[in-house]
Amino acid sequence: MATLDSSIVNVALPNIAEALHVGIGSIQWVVTSYLMAISSFILIFGRIADLKGKKNIYQIGFIIFSLGSLFCGLSYSITLLVLSRVVQAIGAAMIMSCSQGLITYVFPPNERGRALGLSGATVALGTMIGPPLGGIIVGLSSWEYIFLINVPIGIFAFIAGKKLLPIEKIEKAESFDTTGAVFFVLTIVTLFWPLLEGETLGWGNIYILSSLVLSFIFGAWFFVVERKRTHPMLDFELFKNKLFTVSIICGFISFMALFCTNIIHPYFLQRVLKASPSTAGLLMIIYPMTMAVIAPFSGYLSDKIGSEVLTVVGLVVTALGLTWMSTLNTNSGALDVILRMALLGAGNGFFQSPNNSLVMSSAPRDKLGIAGSVNALIRNLGMVFGIAFSMFLLYNRMSYVLGYKVQDFVEGRPDAFIYAMRIIYISAAVLCLLGVALTYGRMRARRKKTAV
Repeated sequence: MATLDSSIVNVALPNIAEALHVGIGSIQWVVTSYLMAISSFILIFGRIADLKGKKNIYQIGFIIFSLGSLFCGLSYSITLLVLSRVVQAIGAAMIMSCSQGLITYVFPPNERGRALGLSGATVALGTMIGPPLGGIIVGLSSWEYIFLINVPIGIFAFIAGKKLLPIEKIEKAESFDTTGAVFFVLTIVTLFWPLLEGETLGWGNIYILSSLVLSFIFGAWFFVVERKRTHPMLDFELFKNKLFTVSIICGFISFMALFCTNIIHPYFLQRVLKASPSTAGLLMIIYPMTMAVIAPFSGYLSDKIGSEVLTVVGLVVTALGLTWMSTLNTNSGALDVILRMALLGAGNGFFQSPNNSLVMSSAPRDKLGIAGSVNALIRNLGMVFGIAFSMFLLYNRMSYVLGYKVQDFVEGRPDAFIYAMRIIYISAAVLCLLGVALTYGRMRARRKKTAV
């Protein structure tokens, strides 16, 4: 539910803009505010969950998310809608920060891969199925129900969680690092805003550049503050574990590559192949469906044979899928698209479950909340960087082919779009191979150390 709401609203933006009488610049904040708020608060709630108990934060998250969804559905102005999206995002951050920690806490190591595999499948489904599901809801009713549908689901989840989720023993009392939390929020806000608005305002815009500089300053300050704290919000000692660090980097690469596809592929289907929105939505579902089938199986395998080999396999298959996607052209049919999307989904399905298992298994038991939050934050960072990277490369390469600057699809020149699309997919494939090299290097170093 939390990941679904990051993308389900996209297809309804024109309807919402018309209903609330606002332009494209204002309506984009419905999406931007949600992503920024989740990413700003997710580490904070992960740390609070380690201090106060993951069940408590998880349960409160459902209440806040449901209230935010209700406020969104009742909004009569863009200001109220954006504020309601922030409330909704705070609840989503509470849910997402505790999810993997709760799973890791409950399941023993020999079952953890399967459990995290099912969790990874729901993340993939929520992330990718949002646009087609949003289109169906808007087509059958009105945009308000995109949000209102969450309310009964959230109430049911709260009741189920109250009965089923375990209460952990908090073994030590530690203080919360408020200063670190403030600097982290400032870092995320000043980083995400220019990444999401850079293509619209121009990367040379003084406000975009100033915000990026401020983000670097706040981030450096956050690092210095955290290193001096006895009980930091983010314990950087986690990153001394190479297994944790490399898995986090590979997770970032995976979601960055995924969101290159998520942004570019709808353009290709609707503008180049002239598919209807409903047909494009059905074709886009192939990816999450394949991943949802593969991820639990991959999790089961990781319990049996270990996770590291499977992460390498997953990234290699993802790279192959992206390379194959780069061969799509104006003559491609539905079967061509389906086969390529299925291979891409299989690659990501093989990768996500074992990688999540590696991240969570390499964290201390009293740091599961913050470890799960870091993993979820990296997922959001990968999404935002993927959007910024793909849109920059798309318009840059299209402008190169056409000989003049463009910031939209140019009718009658699908060749320019296909050229840019190929560059994007091949670049994303190279990123995945970088992840393969990192993982393989870590595996070799560990084997040498074991041999000695």
